[in-house]
Amino acid sequence: QVQLAESGGGLVQPGGSLRLSCAVSGSIFSVYARGWYRQAPGKQRELVARIITGGSINYADSVKGRFTISWDNVKNTLYLQMTNLKPEDTAVYFCNIDIPGGVDFWGKGSLVTVSS
Repeated sequence: QVQLAESGGGLVQPGGSLRLSCAVSGSIFSVYARGWYRQAPGKQRELVARIITGGSINYADSVKGRFTISWDNVKNTLYLQMTNLKPEDTAVYFCNIDIPGGVDFWGKGSLVTVSS
């Protein structure tokens, strides 16, 4: 059974940095994309960054130049390095694995709060 577990969230001041991790366990034979999404209070879940297997990396315009997504194939862990954090980055961050056929796997989320 596939499980995704996020960690690394917390409270940070504006301008600070955090690194989120998502440990993936279980067997996945084919992956279309690995990504990070976020959901702020009262808002819909939105894509933050995504790595498409064998292809491109996509970032939301709001995080370009500040966030970096990466995948460690040995550790089976997805990362999101976040720098120059802003209050509007406050949200619950979810990692996602998208496999062919329209199936998604989600973690339970990690809260990031950016506040002074």
